Amino acid sequence: MKILVIGSGGREHALAWKLRQSSHSERIFCAPGNAGTAEIGENIPIPASDLEALVRFAKENRVDLTVVGPDDPLAAGIVDLFAAEKLRAFGPTKSAARIEASKIFAKELMRAQKIPTAEASIFSNSSEALRYCERAKFPVVIKADGLALGKGVIVAADTATARSTIEEMMNQRRFGNAGRRIVIEEVLRGTECSLHALVDGKNYLLLESARDHKRALDGDQGPNTGGMGAFSPANNWNRKLQAPFEAEIMRPLLRGLLRGGIQFRGLLYPGLMITSEGPRVLEFNCRFGDPETQALLPRMKSDLLPLLEATIDRKIDTCAIEWDMRAAVTVVLASAGYPGKYEAGKSISGLENAAKLEDVQIFHAGTRRAAGELKTAGGRVLAVTALGLTIEDARERVYDAVSRIHFENCQYRRDIALSAVAANIEKLS
Repeated sequence: MKILVIGSGGREHALAWKLRQSSHSERIFCAPGNAGTAEIGENIPIPASDLEALVRFAKENRVDLTVVGPDDPLAAGIVDLFAAEKLRAFGPTKSAARIEASKIFAKELMRAQKIPTAEASIFSNSSEALRYCERAKFPVVIKADGLALGKGVIVAADTATARSTIEEMMNQRRFGNAGRRIVIEEVLRGTECSLHALVDGKNYLLLESARDHKRALDGDQGPNTGGMGAFSPANNWNRKLQAPFEAEIMRPLLRGLLRGGIQFRGLLYPGLMITSEGPRVLEFNCRFGDPETQALLPRMKSDLLPLLEATIDRKIDTCAIEWDMRAAVTVVLASAGYPGKYEAGKSISGLENAAKLEDVQIFHAGTRRAAGELKTAGGRVLAVTALGLTIEDARERVYDAVSRIHFENCQYRRDIALSAVAANIEKLS
């Protein structure tokens, strides 16, 4: 099969890497890809936002399956365009992608289906939002309605922070039209967990659990980012939690979508807060997580390609996934200043040395080759993943690998999965 992977980040490198292992995989295209995807497939210089050019390329090159990585093209309706040309694409339609593209759509759907989530108020007028903050109980979470690269969520500790956030989102349009409407909701207390499910419209197949680290700095300090690391399995997830999750979240969600005439086919990724009262939905995503994918796929023993095909063909209930029981820890190496302004074009060294380590896999994100040299080309540059018998073992391996990689002003968190190790030590003591 000829496969096209759309996107240029670490998630897309991980997807291409995993799909390349399939016995059914003949040729891998990545659009636009990065320096890492170029080593396992053929990079095509088409941006993920140029939907018409991507459809044209898939038709002209007789691509058998297209896998869409980022949320933006899904929200723009790329799967609908492919379907209109009788091309197979993995991902939800534009209508179904609203579950991520509009936090207000998701919140209203959850309300209708009584899915456990944070209490929230919705605003399309900044004056009303500001008046609400005068009587709100702080802290509150303020979310841009639309897509904002994982950065449109602000925890406001007081009225002043809330007012400035509303001003930036709604009036200064910091996130463009994504902040035209906002959601203000209560802060949920607990620990976060990421779950992924292959959904074929009516049925679903859960992947292994993971936890990501969204804040830029150690100790969960600094601004929200697209994700600075992840580990799998999540240390706050178990079978006891899975039953209420499926009964109160997954099944009602799919039922509500179908009642609204929406058949979700693709990857559904609920971000959860595990509270003292059980799982609560923070948000829904309609694509593979980044960097969770870089932690999950190295643990997946099964061939990914037939699973994606079965999802499209509404046969996911006939599938099962075999997992490596070892733990995975992923650390993201970023450019200094990320998620704000950062410099690109820094030379990267040490990758070959790090890649020689056993059970270590390096996924490229913001990288490019220039004059035969590997350079930084984005905020998140690399995602380094290691497998280990325990989370502690995987942590030691991944940070050993990270210590061998160098580029000017490299920024990364040194506490990825540390809380899981500390929790294990506490259990044993």
